[in-house]
Amino acid sequence: MNSTYLLAAEGSSDVNPLIPEPYDIFWSAVVFIVIAFVFTKYVVPRLTKVLDERSQKIEGGIAKAEAVQAEAQATLQQYQEQLAEARLEAARIREEARTQGAAILSQMRTDAQAEADRIVAAGHSQLEAQRQQIVTELRSELGRTAVDLAEKIIGQSVADEAKQSASIDRFLAELDANAGIGVGR
Repeated sequence: MNSTYLLAAEGSSDVNPLIPEPYDIFWSAVVFIVIAFVFTKYVVPRLTKVLDERSQKIEGGIAKAEAVQAEAQATLQQYQEQLAEARLEAARIREEARTQGAAILSQMRTDAQAEADRIVAAGHSQLEAQRQQIVTELRSELGRTAVDLAEKIIGQSVADEAKQSASIDRFLAELDANAGIGVGR
């Protein structure tokens, strides 16, 4: 066994260990060609198909995302338009409410002034009625007092109603004319 080992050791000195034997190169090339054929015939088409499907899914997803984004942008624009319209409508309603409020306030002032004028007119007519009543009462009282004074001064009774009324009216007319102090003035 020693001699075989030596022969192998002597023969191995000419052989380069980095260069494989020709039969190894041949069988390696055959295996490589078979693997390359199987790889290109079956694996590469499937891999290409999967990559194409993924690419289409990604492109479809991007297209969907762009469509959704465009739809969202359109919805946002529509929302902003509706918001602007709502703000305009609110401003119009506020302005209309102000106008109606001013009209109501003006109407209330007019009504209040009319009511105040009516109350003042009613007060004037009531005062005039009371004044007429007081003048009538004063004339009557003044007439009685004048008759009493006349009876005391004359010393006789002035019992005639017609004479008494004529005397009272004449006395009041003289009083109005001479003194300048009228009951109605």
